[in-house]
Amino acid sequence: MRIDNVRMSINYGLNKVRFMAPVPVNSRLRARISLVACDPVEPQGFQQTWQVQVEREGSDKPVCVAESIARRFA
Repeated sequence: MRIDNVRMSINYGLNKVRFMAPVPVNSRLRARISLVACDPVEPQGFQQTWQVQVEREGSDKPVCVAESIARRFA
């Protein structure tokens, strides 16, 4: 993924964070992200809402799910 023409990015926070299983030491993790929304923010910016799912190798269910919010300005 690449986002061009951005002067500043801000981690705006997390929503709906759920920890569904423990993560033992030395576990292998993988995160899957999907863009849920991209809304304009003044001046010359936009807010992105991402669905994040963190999986642990060998586990049947995700260990964490959350919405991550970022603001980016040109």
